[in-house]
Formats: sequence, C-alpha cells, structure tokens
Amino acid sequence: MARQGELFGGSALGGSAHAGADALPLLARQLQEWQARLATHQQPLFADRGPGAQQGSLFAGPPEDPQAQAERFQPLSLQPQPLSFWRWPAAPQQGAALYVVTDRPASLPQPLLLYVGETSRADQRWKGEHDCKAYLAAYSETLLKVGLSCQLSIRFWLDVPLAVRPRRALEQALIRRWLPPFNKETRSRWATPFQADPT
Repeated sequence: MARQGELFGGSALGGSAHAGADALPLLARQLQEWQARLATHQQPLFADRGPGAQQGSLFAGPPEDPQAQAERFQPLSLQPQPLSFWRWPAAPQQGAALYVVTDRPASLPQPLLLYVGETSRADQRWKGEHDCKAYLAAYSETLLKVGLSCQLSIRFWLDVPLAVRPRRALEQALIRRWLPPFNKETRSRWATPFQADPT
C-alpha cells in the first residue's frame, strides 16, 4: 500500500521540505484565508438541515444510494471526541465506522471538516501510524506558531455498512461532497499555504 504524501512538507512547523532555509514564514492572515475558502464550500453543507437531513438507519429497508446518504449526513450530530480517544482504557466505539476530523476555528461561524475516513475496527484505526495524524499535528503547530488556536475533534458514525465495498463507496461520496483538505483525493483542490510546490 502506497503511503500518502506529506501535505505540510518536511519541517515540524509545516514549512515546505523544498523551500529551504530562506522560506518565508506563514502569516496568520494566510491561514485564516485558507480556512475561509474551505468554510465557503462547507458552510452550506453544515447549514442544510432540511427535512431530508436526518441520518436514518442504513439497515431499515433496501440499501440506499451512497450519494443520498452523503447528502443527509450531518457530522455535527455525532458525538465529538478528543483525538487521543484511542488512549482511553475502553474504546467508546467498536466495529465498522466512518469517521470525520473537524476543527472549530474561533474566527469562523462553523467548524471545518478536515478529513473523512472509514474503518472496519473503529477502536483500532487511530492507533499507531496514520497519515492524517501527521497532517493534524503540522496543522496545529502551524496555527500555534502564528498565534491562532484550533479545537480538533474526531466523530464516529457507527451506523454504516459492515461490508467494505459499500462502506468505502459511502466514504467516497462524503469526500466528494465535503471536499475535506486532508484526504488525498481532494488535497490538490485546496492550494494549501502549508507547503510550496517543488520547483
């Protein structure tokens, strides 16, 4: 399995591995503008709470189209947990799940959905190495370096298909709808200020 590339570059502070010692530091304004661009896309999705927005059971009736499920998905209806949840003595979730990582920037009226993932073992997936954990660490450190804060959380949706194929189809539908910047499928869409393109 190929490893995802580095979104934030090589330095511990999120600078580019290609920029060298003369790289200009990121400014708080640049990071806030990046967050605002993401929020512009996601805000209507967080706000969509119409009659069809309620998450229903996936197992009551015939299988539903993943796109229709993704359109009803409301991540804020899921219980937020700290990213260190996996260190708890007993995991609060087990089995198949979709999970989302969000941030709640103080300068925005709604959170940002940064990552969507799927797993067959919700209690184990976040243990050990995970590319998204490195991205989140670099993101947090970069924000702190310029005096901005972050409120990262992870949320698990456990009412998902047990079979891998339909669960991954639902994950992909959510990625296409929300365009989370830390997923490899959408990274190029959000020209991030965290990493310069190699020259």
